[in-house]
Amino acid sequence: MGVKLGILGLGTVGTGTVQLLQDVVGRNPLLEEVEIYRVGVRSLSKSRNVELSPEIITTDLTAIVNDPAVDIIVELIGGLEPARTLILAAIKNGKHVVTANKAVISRFGEEIFTAANQAGVYVMLEAAVGGGIPVIQPLKQSLSVNRIQAVTGIINGTTNYILTRMQTEGSEFNDVLADAQKLGYAEADPTADIDGLDAADKIAILASLAFGGRINLQDVYCEGIRQVTKTDIGYAAKLGFVIKLLAIARSTNENTQLSVRVHPTLIPQSHPLASVNGVYNAILVEGEPIGQVMFFGAGAGAGPTASAVTSDILNLVATLQTQTAKTNPLLACVHQHYCQIAPISELNTRFYARFLTEDHPGVIGKLGTCFGKYGVSLESVVQTGFQGGLAEIVVVTHDVQEGDFRQALAEIQTLEAINSIPSLLRVL
Repeated sequence: MGVKLGILGLGTVGTGTVQLLQDVVGRNPLLEEVEIYRVGVRSLSKSRNVELSPEIITTDLTAIVNDPAVDIIVELIGGLEPARTLILAAIKNGKHVVTANKAVISRFGEEIFTAANQAGVYVMLEAAVGGGIPVIQPLKQSLSVNRIQAVTGIINGTTNYILTRMQTEGSEFNDVLADAQKLGYAEADPTADIDGLDAADKIAILASLAFGGRINLQDVYCEGIRQVTKTDIGYAAKLGFVIKLLAIARSTNENTQLSVRVHPTLIPQSHPLASVNGVYNAILVEGEPIGQVMFFGAGAGAGPTASAVTSDILNLVATLQTQTAKTNPLLACVHQHYCQIAPISELNTRFYARFLTEDHPGVIGKLGTCFGKYGVSLESVVQTGFQGGLAEIVVVTHDVQEGDFRQALAEIQTLEAINSIPSLLRVL
């Protein structure tokens, strides 16, 4: 018997989630246990890029959370209301909940999780922070034995996109913001992003998980990027820094207090977060004994966020199955076949090779002839100088099948002018 979902909302993330749930080939077999049972929308007349039976779509979202046949409610409507009321109603009815709603969790988390604990159900929120980046479950599980000292993140793609373009183009804030709005990277009303409010919601959630206590959102210091100018970014670069909007939660005063804040920050160019650019997100976790761990990836978008939503759904499916079976299918090893591994000779990649040759005329031409014979196209050829009386030639290829490249090398090694091939490396 399949696990029945009630999905609330069929916008960007809802559509992406439905598409993922319907495309099960090559994915976790637990997806085959999931049934999209009811879907709640605001309007029945809107055209959507999914194939669903008309009878399962309704505008009555309350009926879905009250339907006794539904096992899991997936809340993807966003905003505070009616999301909060619907989540609480689902919990009261004994249903597990999956949500991507950072705003409702950061503001009403105490009420929601208290209700869930009393009802004996789970509220899963992997998609609420960092889009498709798995960070919620690692904090709850894989990293839970660590004493977390700090969580530092670039967790708003809009502001990171704006600051990255200001840095690379030398543009002013208002000009980049206007362009970001045209491209769809910034909302028509960008306040939540550029004033740091979105990041504050997310760091409140991460801090709560990392430090094992509830966070009052009003206690989170919040400062946006409106005041950052291209002049500041230019001076920061000269001093060896980049400017990023960071969300930081750190233990202070001998671990008796937390500092939880969002603000533009100069960070050294050598810092792991300095190279996180564009709309990408990253979260750096520092703890004992693990040291540093960084999670990086797409922080928004239909596909990445749907990935996080669906991972939560599968965790709940596994939990429901464990109640009637002996093992949790996400913890047990159920593989029954061997994956077919391609031989290295079939690898397609670029190569770097360094040759030591006698200083004879026409050596580079002979190299090119041998490579061409086996379909190896050269991206660059450089004679770098001499080493012990031998000419040093470096080549970088375009993508080539390794077997063909090896055949070319075997013939090249027979050339009279070739002394040795001291270095051979693959290029990403």
